[in-house]
Amino acid sequence: MKRKRKIFKHETIDIGYEDLDANTTTTGRTYSTPDGKSYPSVTTVLSILNEHFIKAWRERVGEEEANRISGVASNRGTRVHSIVEKYLKNEDTTEFLPNIRQSLENLKTVLDPNIGKIFGLEVPLFSHHLGVAGRCDCIAEYNGVPSIIDFKTSRYIKKKEKITNYFAQGAAYSIMWEERTGMVAPNIVIVMDVDHEKPLVFVEHRDNWTDLLHNTIKEYRTRRMFGH
Repeated sequence: MKRKRKIFKHETIDIGYEDLDANTTTTGRTYSTPDGKSYPSVTTVLSILNEHFIKAWRERVGEEEANRISGVASNRGTRVHSIVEKYLKNEDTTEFLPNIRQSLENLKTVLDPNIGKIFGLEVPLFSHHLGVAGRCDCIAEYNGVPSIIDFKTSRYIKKKEKITNYFAQGAAYSIMWEERTGMVAPNIVIVMDVDHEKPLVFVEHRDNWTDLLHNTIKEYRTRRMFGH
């Protein structure tokens, strides 16, 4: 018997603008705010947290193989994000390839019982306080608590200590969201589709990751100042 599809409820919160213009170069991505400021992407800023790991991995497997794996992972991640967004919008998802639809089936075991009212999807955000910007996957109730929800994909199970950049990113989105709307979303939820495994879910409070966020932003600015 086919399981009845869940219908998600939406309550869109006005952030005061439609979108942010993005500019991507070899040094990363920046966003232009409605009042003319240019801020680096929070993803670009936080990439310095795992730069040593990425460098060592690339040296180990070789540039060509590293580029191939990164391309496949990026393509899959984009498609999984797209199908999850459509599902949460209560739209048809049959257009996707079977492997991507399987990823959604895996994630439904997390999405259906835990996500309540949705306040925004693919939300463009910025913070004058932090001096960064970005695009948040989902802002919604998770187990009844307004939360920043980010969807990730992985070829293997990742431990919490290896994804600190994800939590710092979530903390940034939480601060941006509160600054833009006045609404507090204190929890960070990372939902990860893992190859041949059940989805991983991490739930963290943003206050546990703001120090890492601020310190990394400071390091990024110092490097930019000295041309690193």
